[in-house]
Amino acid sequence: MHWEWDENKSRANRRKHGLSFETARLVFGDPAAVSFPDPSAEEERWRTVGMVGNAVVMVVHTEPDLRDGVEAGRIISARKATRRERKNYEEEGF
Repeated sequence: MHWEWDENKSRANRRKHGLSFETARLVFGDPAAVSFPDPSAEEERWRTVGMVGNAVVMVVHTEPDLRDGVEAGRIISARKATRRERKNYEEEGF
């Protein structure tokens, strides 16, 4: 799977949340990661919560689709999970 993002937005996200999109994409390698629709977005977006290193993170992204024969999605934002999100992930699988 291929993930795309705007480099300027990734740098801004890293300054604000301490997490680059390049690092955030590792959440998709977590076999326990959970994805669900983002109800607050105007466009169809998804949220995925999972582990990156020793941290639970929340990544907002588009649903991957087929582009030139390759499945690809776009990362929109990423941050460390809130205490509640982390607890849900660790105890209940979200």
